[in-house]
Amino acid sequence: MTELTHEDLIDEDPSAGDMALEERASLRRVAGLSTELADVTEVEYRQLRLERVVLVGVWAEGTAAQSEASLAELARLAETAGSEVLEGLVQRRVRPDPATYIGSGKVKELRDVVIATGADTVICDGELSPGQLRQLEEKVKVKVIDRTALILDIFAQHASSKEGKAQVELAQLQYLVPRLRGWGEALSRQAGGSAGGGSAGVGLRGPGETKLETDRRRISKRVSKLRREIAAMGTIRETKRNRRVTNEVPSVAIVGYTNAGKSSLLNALTNAGVLVDDALFATLDPTTRRAQTSDGRTYTLTDTVGFVRHLPHQLVDAFRSTLEEAAGADLLVHVVDGADPAPEDQVHAVRQVLAEITQKREEPLPPELLVINKADAADEVALARLRHLMSGAVLISARTGAGITELAEVIADRLPRPEVVIEALVPYNHGELVSRAHADGEILEEEHVEEGTRLRVRVHPDLAAALRVYETNGSTL
Repeated sequence: MTELTHEDLIDEDPSAGDMALEERASLRRVAGLSTELADVTEVEYRQLRLERVVLVGVWAEGTAAQSEASLAELARLAETAGSEVLEGLVQRRVRPDPATYIGSGKVKELRDVVIATGADTVICDGELSPGQLRQLEEKVKVKVIDRTALILDIFAQHASSKEGKAQVELAQLQYLVPRLRGWGEALSRQAGGSAGGGSAGVGLRGPGETKLETDRRRISKRVSKLRREIAAMGTIRETKRNRRVTNEVPSVAIVGYTNAGKSSLLNALTNAGVLVDDALFATLDPTTRRAQTSDGRTYTLTDTVGFVRHLPHQLVDAFRSTLEEAAGADLLVHVVDGADPAPEDQVHAVRQVLAEITQKREEPLPPELLVINKADAADEVALARLRHLMSGAVLISARTGAGITELAEVIADRLPRPEVVIEALVPYNHGELVSRAHADGEILEEEHVEEGTRLRVRVHPDLAAALRVYETNGSTL
């Protein structure tokens, strides 16, 4: 494996993943303590106290199995955030109730479950409107959050880079703005406009806006600043990407559902040593490593953030610059969890998010290579079904190493190849051209003679131009 330059890649210390895992484990939440997000305004907002929770979902579409799978995934998300799941309820409805998300009868049942279990939080399997959140809280008498707030909280815990933290904060603020709540009438008072000549009195004259409006304005300014910062970081990433394109280095992006094994695959292919954890959204910051094909061609592998069903649009927007790293690759390695009960639903969710990103870029998606991971944990019947559903997919186990060699060969075959074949006799005092031919081209024949190194290579046009000075008459080596 060849290392990238320091400015292109982070430290490749193989112990880095273990250290990150230990650090994350040391920051697990302690029951009984507040888990509120960082306060960015002077306004009260949702404090996430995720110690003992009850889950509630509405089955409005799909099968019963899909509804149960969605609630089971919500339970995993809640546990990843540091909570203890006590109970789960599902209501069959044509559509969620516009007032309280679930019907009045189910609200009473939910209240009884909260009292019986001693839960302090209710998590709804969907994105609730501000009115639904407020009314449901008033009826069940405990904190209520939705799926979006839960995922944002997990992202806030796991973000480690400066860009990742900025992206998460931007998504949180976008979610927060329509859900601002204040302290009674204090936020609805205003003393502007005619107050200067009215009866408001000295000390009560104001700028003509409520406290809530003031906080919304402050958040809007913060959002604008974060967007500028993220755009600047995106420019830096784009510069590095352009440098790789200029050097004709093919790129491969590893995408897939959260916890499908993308980071494990990156480690298996490159010995990257990045964090691997059996948890949802363990990876938020993209990691790029350089690898080589068996015939000596160099390419980059990038591990990206995992996707999930109903990924909040705020996160897609905030992480757009990071996700575009995948959309701009030469090949997408789409990792699928072969042990999941419904892997085809995961594939659909990932493709939906990628399509949304591509739509904004107005460019087609790169070619896709499906990789079914965790083959060692799936039974033969499930694997046979997956082979039928996903013909052409490669079966692997990143944990045991099974199928990794075959996958590396398939990736090498799918990568774009240099297009110019040239024969040249390169003098020994220009060995850097031979090195470039090995690094960036495909060596077809090579022979060391008295005058120098005789090559027959397939290379990109820029390197072909440099080698053309020493081009021979085409005689075989």
